[in-house]
Amino acid sequence: MSAPLFFVADGVLGAVAVGDTVRLDGPEGRHAATVTRLTTGEEILVADGSGRLVRGRVSAVGRGELELVAGDIRDQPAPEPRFTLVQALAKGDRDLLAIEIGTELGVDEVVPWAASRSVVVWRGERAGKAHAKWERTVRAATKQARRARVPTVAPLVDRSALVERVRQADLALVLHEEATDPLVGVELPASGVVLLVVGPEGGISSEETAALVAAGARSVRLGDTVLRTSTAGAAAIALLSGRSRWA
Repeated sequence: MSAPLFFVADGVLGAVAVGDTVRLDGPEGRHAATVTRLTTGEEILVADGSGRLVRGRVSAVGRGELELVAGDIRDQPAPEPRFTLVQALAKGDRDLLAIEIGTELGVDEVVPWAASRSVVVWRGERAGKAHAKWERTVRAATKQARRARVPTVAPLVDRSALVERVRQADLALVLHEEATDPLVGVELPASGVVLLVVGPEGGISSEETAALVAAGARSVRLGDTVLRTSTAGAAAIALLSGRSRWA
């Protein structure tokens, strides 16, 4: 089993050198010491979200905190191209499952989208709580995948905001079951932003598709089968990663 990953505050690891002691406290420290019950000598990973990853061994365990001695330090470069997953709000936590798997597969940014056919609606106090839940889901998936960078969860977008996102992307792709062009045949840019749009359970409306395509997006399909909103994005990200980052 690989060493578990925990996060410290942003920038904390910037000046850490091999042999230095790193303190893990707060919620992460409590989880490591109390829930995971790590003991002296066990190997763990620590990151601060900047791409720096420190591997070390626990040197001391206290009440809700621990210390480790840095044994190996690596800086993971930001991946290129950058993958942004635009995930439509969906019922039954299917949107959460989508961003969880997408994060494990390498998504760099997640954008919640209030599509016209989304059953779930974010309003008022619920919007803040739902956005925070997306952030917690992404962070947990980042730790599961042992990634040194936590994907950003952008604010909720509507159609007009998404259209602007499409215009700014280096490549924008809309998954649609009626598209004729296969995703596997799309040429990816070497760098920049690849924006992937996934609709809700009822699919993306013709009006939304037309607006996104008019802004520069390409409508593509994965294959002959129709996937759920919870799995379509993950399948697409895996395919794109296999053709670029994993190659």
